[in-house]
Amino acid sequence: MTDEEVRAAAQKEAEKTFADFMLWSKRTTYAAIGMLLIVASCNFGVEDDTYPAYNGEQYNPSGLNVKK
Repeated sequence: MTDEEVRAAAQKEAEKTFADFMLWSKRTTYAAIGMLLIVASCNFGVEDDTYPAYNGEQYNPSGLNVKK
C-alpha cells in the first residue's frame, strides 16, 4: 500500500466515524428532549397545586423549652 492509499483509507474511515458519531449524538439529544417533554407533560407530578401539601401543624414543635 502506498502512502496515498493509506491516507485515503484513513480519511474515509474518519469521515465514516464522524458521521456515525453525529448520528448517535442527534439520536441521544432527541431522546433526551423527548423524555423531558414526557415528564413535563405529567406536570412534574404536581396536581391541583397541592404539592408538596405543606402542613405547618405537622412540623410545629411542641414540648420544647423556648426562652423568650
